[in-house]
Amino acid sequence: MNDRNMPAALVGDREIAATRIFDAPRQLVFKMWTDPQHIGRWWGPKGFATTTFHMDVKPGGAWRFVMHGPDGTDYQNKITYVEVVDGERLVYKHGGDKDCEPVNFQVTVTFADEGDKTRLTMRMVFPSAAARDHVIETYGAVDGLNQTLGRFEEQLAKRGSVPEEFVISRVFNAPRQLVWKAWTERDRLMRWFGPKGFTMPVATLDFRPGGVFHYCMRSPDGHTMWGKFVYREIIEPRRIVFVNSFSDENGNITRHPMSPTWPLEMLSTITFAEYQGLTTVTVRWAAINATDQERKTFDAGHDGMKMGWTGTFEQLAAYLATA
Repeated sequence: MNDRNMPAALVGDREIAATRIFDAPRQLVFKMWTDPQHIGRWWGPKGFATTTFHMDVKPGGAWRFVMHGPDGTDYQNKITYVEVVDGERLVYKHGGDKDCEPVNFQVTVTFADEGDKTRLTMRMVFPSAAARDHVIETYGAVDGLNQTLGRFEEQLAKRGSVPEEFVISRVFNAPRQLVWKAWTERDRLMRWFGPKGFTMPVATLDFRPGGVFHYCMRSPDGHTMWGKFVYREIIEPRRIVFVNSFSDENGNITRHPMSPTWPLEMLSTITFAEYQGLTTVTVRWAAINATDQERKTFDAGHDGMKMGWTGTFEQLAAYLATA
């Protein structure tokens, strides 16, 4: 480890601090701390996932999010920004809401040039030694911070070497249990899944790890296409992971009907997070087992994916309004 790095450690009687050198320019490092699409890919210890409800990076603005633990536990969190200096400094307070984790502290993160790299320093200051000790003992804060910074470093190292993950979220005015059912019951899925204007005349569903959702979609002009999900992970009602492919009526994997270099398989991760009766659905798509050409096609296709998923979410919202 670089001797200018300092793993997370106790400082004084009420602080936790860490310093790390990242092999990336300062503005990129800052962006990945302040853009909800980026921060959700690495925030939290190993095994955690993060869903953002709202992120407004300005003094007085808030980041409201939930962290999904590897055991399925949800941890509600709120950060309120005190100071924001673009590319240089973030100061924020963690906690303060009764429906969040009962942990309150202030954080200062600084970003400094280190040649063509970035030196990041993070200081967490607690109201008392007892408060700091509680966070260490209850949440494993020291090891958790080291793991979080490690995940951030891994995410930086991936840039340009793997297809950019596609991420899109939407908040639905419906409880999570209803939204979960809309994604996991055949008759409900058939009423909304697919781009705007598409219908689903045929579908079979075996909703379990290793099971398959095999379906036919019909476009507004009458053309049909087949697809399938092969489920890998199901954590009710928080998370579904499956491999998504175009298919034929017999369930065989086929090429995209309009893009011969589209990846054959897409790893899809769908998360569901509820706050005050609303449900945030986040869709993450990544190409797997892809060739270089397929990865390039995937990277170039994000605008089209956004349009498709926006239409699909509109159909889901319309269904939920009548369910």
